[in-house]
Amino acid sequence: EVELVESGGGLVQPGGSLRLACVASGSTFSTQSMTWVRRAPGKGLEWVSSISTLGSAQNYADSVKGRFTISRDNAKNTLYLQLNNLKTEDTAMYYCTPGWGSCTGGACTIPQTPRGPGTQVTVSS
Repeated sequence: EVELVESGGGLVQPGGSLRLACVASGSTFSTQSMTWVRRAPGKGLEWVSSISTLGSAQNYADSVKGRFTISRDNAKNTLYLQLNNLKTEDTAMYYCTPGWGSCTGGACTIPQTPRGPGTQVTVSS
């Protein structure tokens, strides 16, 4: 079973940027699609973005499209999420998890419940 550890969060002002990373242990990372999800204070898990095994396909929640970019480096067993033009509503704990997620008709699918520690992103002036 792959172990995932997220990092890169922090406190940033609205309009700022952060780059999150998710490092995976084990040898199965490159064979799995990967997903970022987040949990805002007092709310449930929200699907953010997914990427295919080789990185050729990505999809994003409407709330982050055009601002966030998902990528991966299979040689380093690492998944990334570049967060630009951050808004206060992006404040959340961010997690990575294996699998492919998507939204259809407003209903979003989270492939697996995340098990890592997460990394906190706080957007505040």
